[in-house]
Amino acid sequence: MTDNEFIWRIAGGSGDGIASTSQNFAKALMRSGLDVFTHRHYPSRIRGGHTYTEVRAAAEPVKSRGDGYNFLLALGDSFARNPQEDAYYGNEEIKPLSENLDELREGGVIVYDSGLLDASEIEDFDARVEENNWHVYDIDLRNMARDVGREVMRNTAGVGVTCALAGIDLHWIEELMSDAMPEKILEPNLEILNKAHDMVVEEYDVDANDVTVPEGSHDEEQVLMSGSDAIAYGSLDEGCRFIAGYPMTPWTEVFTIMCQNLPEVGGISEQVEDEIAAAALAVGASHAGAKAMSGSSGGGFALMSEPLGLAEMTETPVVLIEAMRAGPSTGMPTKPEQADLEHVLYTSQGDSQRVVFAPGTVEEAYTQTRRAFQIAYEYQIPAIVLYDQKLGGELVSLPASHFDEEPNPSLGSTLTEAELEEAPHDDSGKYSRFQHDVEDGVSPRSIPGQKGGRFLATGNEHTPEGHIAETTSNRVAQMDRRTEKLEAISADLAAQDETHQTHYGPDEATYGLMTFGSQQGTVEEAVDMLNEQGHSVKALGVSDMAPYPVDEVSEFIESVDEVLVVEMNASAQFRGLTQKELGKYGEKLSSLLKYNGNPFEPLDIVEGFKTTIIEGGELSSNKTKFVPAAGD
Repeated sequence: MTDNEFIWRIAGGSGDGIASTSQNFAKALMRSGLDVFTHRHYPSRIRGGHTYTEVRAAAEPVKSRGDGYNFLLALGDSFARNPQEDAYYGNEEIKPLSENLDELREGGVIVYDSGLLDASEIEDFDARVEENNWHVYDIDLRNMARDVGREVMRNTAGVGVTCALAGIDLHWIEELMSDAMPEKILEPNLEILNKAHDMVVEEYDVDANDVTVPEGSHDEEQVLMSGSDAIAYGSLDEGCRFIAGYPMTPWTEVFTIMCQNLPEVGGISEQVEDEIAAAALAVGASHAGAKAMSGSSGGGFALMSEPLGLAEMTETPVVLIEAMRAGPSTGMPTKPEQADLEHVLYTSQGDSQRVVFAPGTVEEAYTQTRRAFQIAYEYQIPAIVLYDQKLGGELVSLPASHFDEEPNPSLGSTLTEAELEEAPHDDSGKYSRFQHDVEDGVSPRSIPGQKGGRFLATGNEHTPEGHIAETTSNRVAQMDRRTEKLEAISADLAAQDETHQTHYGPDEATYGLMTFGSQQGTVEEAVDMLNEQGHSVKALGVSDMAPYPVDEVSEFIESVDEVLVVEMNASAQFRGLTQKELGKYGEKLSSLLKYNGNPFEPLDIVEGFKTTIIEGGELSSNKTKFVPAAGD
């Protein structure tokens, strides 16, 4: 976290345009030269229910949501189910103000829509304002918007007020609105933006607060992207031309982006009746010669276990996406958690073979999705990209050049008809698709319709030509060959110029932090803070879940005295995987866990590390849980 930053939280009800307003505001700040990072919090409802988005902006790159925030724009919940205090869910109308005070920094700014909210309904509001030196502006945004046109434009009025109080040049907002809005709604929105801005400048002392927006610049073109964007665009750039799926939060965002873009590149998307059908269609499309994918979240992915096993047995390449959310069962559909790791690694039947990547950043989501397709189609194996609602929904400003890699339409280890003429066949003319003795366990495949490429594909164990077989010698030969692929993939990944694992901090550090997936940027900010405070700490973000990078992780653990493993679940699944794969180091690994529906903030990790590892104490916060080392 830097001191020179602006963290703006806009709060309202689901359906009030909070997400779109915050996205446009973040994009305007990015265009002004700042690095931005957004964080979304929303309920499992179509309309109504408290939701907010934070936009963090700084002159230097930011990798995580901040520790608290310094500017609140509270619009109220215009879809509140019940505004009465004694209602079962409380007074929902005022929650965008009342439930956002705990994390507002001292000296922060509060702007609330007095046309919908009444701060006097919050029992200790005035006392907290005085205690924390907050600067409060009650402005009737609702009626200001009604006077100009439509009530929905109170969001734009709130942005105008924000710009006046934080010293943001309206040019960036106006430019973005002009690019994004049709003329019919552009003019009234520009009018309300300037009206709200000018009113604040005329009626208030805008220099009375210390919250300002820093100045910055970029050396190259920037884009604002989420992990969902990166996974979808990585799939398209790697030549994916078929997707089948069924909507389920938070996987729906990837599915939607793919459905929007596939027709433009000659691809096909199908929304089907359930996740079993979705995965089965993707396997079928891949068998027919397309680069194909499917995906879901938690419960939906559970239904994909059967077609996942079919892909493994028939050695049909396919990429599946799994967007984790809090479970079990329906759990908390819109809250982030990292508790599907074991589910994704082990679901399906028997001794299965698959690749699992868990990218930690938006950049990694793009490159590792492309790598997932490359490995799936080269080694004829399912590859899974595992992420969560945090990575999937947060927007980050990044150099556009990162996404300029060349497209790759290759179908991997597939034979041409000329090559099939020289390939082994049985007496009936069937191609020996599943040969026993082949390099790296990969028996080249044919595509239906190719001359000389006819074979049988079955979910049963089978002979090289695909006939069902239960002989012991054939079973052992086929299973050993399929398993050999994982050894070859592991060697392939280790031989690449760049590792998928992310090392951060001083090489000679005394202590280590380890994590996987979306917590990587937060851990890195915590490392910076700890080193600034005099502690010697480095970090390792692991992205290869299967095959696991045993040597690289072992080297990291051996280089430090103790390691704190940071993950968002209650059962320390990543720490368990590490000890299972390494078979030792149990006495050096302890866990910092968070599973309350919110991701880690850098200070959560800093305080957890200092309290448990440095001081040997116990955590007093109910936000995180410490599990000490247990020995081998």
